[in-house]
Amino acid sequence: MSIYLDYNASAPIDSRVLEVMVDVYQNHFGNADSRTHDFGEKTRSITEKARGQVASLIGIRNDEVVFTSGATESNNLAILGLRHYGELSKRKHIITSSIEHKAVLEAVDYLSQNGFEVEYVDPDVSGRIDSQQIVSMLRPDTLLVSIMHVNNETGIIQPVKEIGEFLKSSETLFHIDATQSCGKLIEEIRELSYDLMSVSAHKMHGPQGVGALIMRRKRYKLPPVSPIMFGGGQEHGVRPGTLPVALIAGFGKACDLAKMEADENNAKCQKTKEMLLCMLSNSGVNYEINGDQNYCVSNTLNVSFVGVSSEALMLATKQYCGVSNGSACTSKNYSHSHVLSAMHLSDERIESAIRISWGADMNRSLVKEAFIHMVDSVKQLYN
Repeated sequence: MSIYLDYNASAPIDSRVLEVMVDVYQNHFGNADSRTHDFGEKTRSITEKARGQVASLIGIRNDEVVFTSGATESNNLAILGLRHYGELSKRKHIITSSIEHKAVLEAVDYLSQNGFEVEYVDPDVSGRIDSQQIVSMLRPDTLLVSIMHVNNETGIIQPVKEIGEFLKSSETLFHIDATQSCGKLIEEIRELSYDLMSVSAHKMHGPQGVGALIMRRKRYKLPPVSPIMFGGGQEHGVRPGTLPVALIAGFGKACDLAKMEADENNAKCQKTKEMLLCMLSNSGVNYEINGDQNYCVSNTLNVSFVGVSSEALMLATKQYCGVSNGSACTSKNYSHSHVLSAMHLSDERIESAIRISWGADMNRSLVKEAFIHMVDSVKQLYN
């Protein structure tokens, strides 16, 4: 039986989350914006409860949570939604990193084709960018800095705290893609300074298809984000459409569970990681860990079995485990990882890289068994 080791692409839904969602689907089917009957009132109450659960996890006000379909939409709204403000204020300079998710990179690329100037920061071989390089690139017309918290391919934690501290007294807006960190690095997120933050439910055992854009108030005002879709005026007028109440309720429940269980979950994930690193050390195969593990989350390992094609290895181990060699959004048609390329790794190392990601709910003995099969496959592919 194959074991799932691709949690950074999407984590399995928690049964307790699913239970909440089924109840909403079966018993609370009103439109949360219907104000003429109790059915709408009840679903609106469920929605606002979930909004509070998200806010409580992140450490913000309830009215700073804007529900979206997920982090991709949140990233697009955070970036493209600033276009009008940037044009009016003549602040059309954007800084981001070369290792962002495609939802950020393609959004800023669109703006660069429409009169904005975008500058990119590369990481070093550790997988981390230099916060001082970001600071040195700031200009009077810098509209936005957009940096992810945890890289989805390497698991490396970026210096968003240092960047946020510098920018908090600036007119430059700061956006953080916290897709991979929300529900995991809880205390760290609560200490961050930022204007906009993207989060997604399905990376933290919630349902697919729902997330949020966090819009922090500064001097009592929300960031100047304009809608990129129209029709309805829901969610502060920046995200129209009928709210998916069951998904939102599931998101809220996932936040509650993460708030209670994150420390225990991180400890369990760390034990799995230590086991895998020990097995690698004793494996006798040629490997390289991609990214400085001193700055890495507990549930992710990006490793190159140098000289072995990652595509061949994934096919050889498909019956034992499900892993990936990059972002799920770009894995359908394989091309070199833009993240590992930006780290200036060799082509051979990039072509042999796989990402293994897991959760606290995993049976460690089954992970160990699958990894033994993987190492055996590596040795066979050498021959």
